[in-house]
Amino acid sequence: MEDKKPALLPSMLQMKCPNCRRGHMFVNKSIFPLGKLLDMPERCPVCGQKMELEVGFYYGTGYVSYALSVGLFFFNLIWYWGIIGLSYKDYSIFYYLITSVTIVVLLQPWLMRFSRVLYLYMFVKYGKGTAFRSEE
Repeated sequence: MEDKKPALLPSMLQMKCPNCRRGHMFVNKSIFPLGKLLDMPERCPVCGQKMELEVGFYYGTGYVSYALSVGLFFFNLIWYWGIIGLSYKDYSIFYYLITSVTIVVLLQPWLMRFSRVLYLYMFVKYGKGTAFRSEE
């Protein structure tokens, strides 16, 4: 009997390997300690997929992290504008900026990890990695 393919979005949010969607991409499940938040195993513990496809592979995640941060600013703009409104007269635009910067700074460790997940998912497809083997 063949195992059911794990869903894409939950696998990404749980930061699972893009090849098998079962193994964890990071050594620590938590972002703490912050000094080790980006530590990844060399290969997926379940399927053996390489986590760094080539030297310097993750330099491109800076662009992904930037896009996620801009998306958060835009999302905050929509809800803030809808609930409170924006104006220079009552300084609400400055409160929006302070709120958005605070949210992005607090979420930055998670954004850095998630940008690595998204970036690797762009290059490795399910079941087509370098060392995929099915679990029987």
